[in-house]
Amino acid sequence: MPKPKVAFYWCASCGGCEEAIVDLNEDILKVVELVDIVFWPCAMDFKYQDVRDMEDKEITVAFINGAIRTDEQEEMAKLLRKKSLLVVAFGACSHLGGIPGLANFWDRKTIFESSYGKGCPSVDNPDFVVPQTVTEVPEGELELPAFHNTVKSLDQVIDVDYYLPGCSPAPYLTMQAIEAILSGELPEKGTVLAPEKTLCDVCDRNETKPEKMSISQIKRISEVIADPEKCFLAEGIICLGPITRAGCTEEGSGRCITANMPCRGCYGPPTEVKDVGGKMISALASILGLENEENMSDEDVEKLMNQVVDPAGYFYRFSLPTSLLRRKRMNNPAKEDK
Repeated sequence: MPKPKVAFYWCASCGGCEEAIVDLNEDILKVVELVDIVFWPCAMDFKYQDVRDMEDKEITVAFINGAIRTDEQEEMAKLLRKKSLLVVAFGACSHLGGIPGLANFWDRKTIFESSYGKGCPSVDNPDFVVPQTVTEVPEGELELPAFHNTVKSLDQVIDVDYYLPGCSPAPYLTMQAIEAILSGELPEKGTVLAPEKTLCDVCDRNETKPEKMSISQIKRISEVIADPEKCFLAEGIICLGPITRAGCTEEGSGRCITANMPCRGCYGPPTEVKDVGGKMISALASILGLENEENMSDEDVEKLMNQVVDPAGYFYRFSLPTSLLRRKRMNNPAKEDK
């Protein structure tokens, strides 16, 4: 009986999700025994034509990491969807848009100006030459994939069956997902393959959180030495644990908390939370300056709120493309602009 066929592909991301496959350690040998890896261009010499030559639905499951930023990524995502029985959005960028999705606060023109124009003092480019999709050279015509105005999550481009969250997904969750797919014991389509509880629910520091919390000052983790036993929020350090799905470690408080860093929200929200930023701002507003609220002037409130540096970037760090905002409003975009 032929082995199930598995594909891995990398779109707009840092490459950490590719490392997450390697982080399976000796378990990757079990995977190789059970499946045929038929496409993994980051690790093996596969060509796009190898996928084009396959029959439709020939691949059992494709794990696609990264957001969709270019024509090439969109084309490959659609091709792998066509050739695969199942598609798993693998990692925070594929699931929610991730860090690349923060580019939605700008557009292609402003990003190119920042990287190739006067906004980038380290580049000597007086003619403001920017990447072109087609360039004539003596050998012929060179073509680059078009750079989109808007970063999208994978499910904004193709139909997705399951989501493995995280930056990057925990190896134990990846192995559980592979075993579930191979056994055919799959949950409902669209399920996020991680616990429904929030990180705050399982955090060892939860017991130190006061029953009635009020903070009078917001501190950045880079400016203080956090108490390794105490709830970050109780110390005035913004932690996204209350609105972030647990699961980054199989047991305990999670990877960042264990390293004495507040949760950044890479596992995304539990099902009942529709907008990460809005939910966290609401939670923060309920505890900020609560004790002395009746004596605060408008100036005091504004001063307190201004202590949150880069609120849009902080609260939507991993989820801007899938938030209610999605992107900064563009003035008169052309219909063909993506």
